[in-house]
Amino acid sequence: MGLIVGSFLNVCIYRLPRRQSLNWPGSRCTSCERALSWYENIPFVSWIVLRGRCRTCGAGISVMYPLVELVTGALFVAGYAIYGWTPLLAVRLAFACAMVVLFAVDLRHHILPNVITVPGIVIGLLVSLFLPEPGWRSSLIGLIAGGGVLFAIAEAYYRFRGVEGLGMGDVKMLSMIGAFLGWELMLVTLILASFAGSIIGVGVIAMGRGGMKAALPFGTFLAVGALTAAVAGDALVDWYIGFYR
Repeated sequence: MGLIVGSFLNVCIYRLPRRQSLNWPGSRCTSCERALSWYENIPFVSWIVLRGRCRTCGAGISVMYPLVELVTGALFVAGYAIYGWTPLLAVRLAFACAMVVLFAVDLRHHILPNVITVPGIVIGLLVSLFLPEPGWRSSLIGLIAGGGVLFAIAEAYYRFRGVEGLGMGDVKMLSMIGAFLGWELMLVTLILASFAGSIIGVGVIAMGRGGMKAALPFGTFLAVGALTAAVAGDALVDWYIGFYR
């Protein structure tokens, strides 16, 4: 099921930034526009059998397609192992799928589609009314604090440097993360994302591939941080608090 959902996420990753319909037309080669047969649409397997190339025109098929399918499949397996057959499983898997799409779209296009983040904020808050984790109070605080913290940082950076450092897409994405995971895991997400972004940024500068003004897609780091926090955030918090006991 995870592989199948991953195949659909590939459609979202490709079409959402281009403002194309997710329903029509059916899957086709992005080079020659030929509609794909059903046996060319088998998740992961078809890419291997076709050796990463279109059967008609021979154009290369990005390795991102099988990677997204495999990652989504792994997330489904991990989700079941952690949550079992519970309502929380469905919620966390839907959240994980959104993070996969946002990760890939921000990495390739440096945008975070409102069609995911804005409904995600509302859905995350609504489901918190019915689930014990994170609870509606933590969800509401996470929603407000998540967006508020990044908005304040973005506004301060703009006023100090005169250029935009963070986009509103990042603000809405962290609000969505706070709504789904609660304020504690939202903070864990922000810390992990900031740390990872700093390490990658220093690496980019060290390799001479950019300077202090090099644009890094912060949404990709937020996505990785959120998935990590969803799985191991509580353990990380307990580990950190243990230093002060």
